[in-house]
Amino acid sequence: MGIYRSEIADLRKNIGDNIGQKIIIKESPGKRSKPQEKVATIENTYNSYFRVKFDDANRVGSYNYTDLFTRTVEVSMYNGESFEPILPPQMDIKKTRRDLIKPQAVAQSQDEEPMLEEN
Repeated sequence: MGIYRSEIADLRKNIGDNIGQKIIIKESPGKRSKPQEKVATIENTYNSYFRVKFDDANRVGSYNYTDLFTRTVEVSMYNGESFEPILPPQMDIKKTRRDLIKPQAVAQSQDEEPMLEEN
């Protein structure tokens, strides 16, 4: 399956409704690097990404909504008492060819005795 436009729109609206809110962004800069957590403030939302301003430095960063779906970036939003993760809907697992075969046909093939070759 894939990421649907409506899911991105819902996520964009959720983030857009919280412009000015404190968030924690957790991202991994590379395969072997330890994930980094940064405190930031949501500045603005756009069609395919959102922009944040980091608290520790006077700089901004931008992140794609798809990064949240693929779990490349994790965002936790401050709710007034603690930080709660923004979890996009769980993506469907890609089905394999075997999953697409009718269950009845698989059961029949497992019940059959293997054929022995005669010499």
